[in-house]
Amino acid sequence: MAMRTDGARSRGRMLSEINVTPFVDVMLVLLIIFMVAAPMMIQGIDVNLPVASSRPIPTETERLVVSITSDGKIRVNQDEIELETLGAELSALRKGCGEKQGVVLRADRKVEYGLVAQVMGSIREAGIEQISMVTEPLGGWTKHPASHR
Repeated sequence: MAMRTDGARSRGRMLSEINVTPFVDVMLVLLIIFMVAAPMMIQGIDVNLPVASSRPIPTETERLVVSITSDGKIRVNQDEIELETLGAELSALRKGCGEKQGVVLRADRKVEYGLVAQVMGSIREAGIEQISMVTEPLGGWTKHPASHR
């Protein structure tokens, strides 16, 4: 706030105008920081998905993601899980997130079919009936060309 000195009439009174320029500067700097940092916060598991002709699945809620990497490691969202404890872990997560929650299964194309079948069996044993499998579109590698070799 600033003091007026333009006459006797307003002597000693405060001027109540707010200077918003520093506020705008700070907001622009924060915007730039978040624009640069946001792509770095996206995490994922590198899985080379098989190609198939399929439609996108509409989802209303966030689903659990079970991933099987090319070396046979199983992950639920970002946490590595052993096959023997997968069913119990999914049951616990299902009770915490809602009974009607489905699972998205992402398996690398090099994973043996037997392991994928075992994982699907564990998901079913956990009481989850809705399993969606993720594939790449048939048209090629249009979305993630860097992750495919």
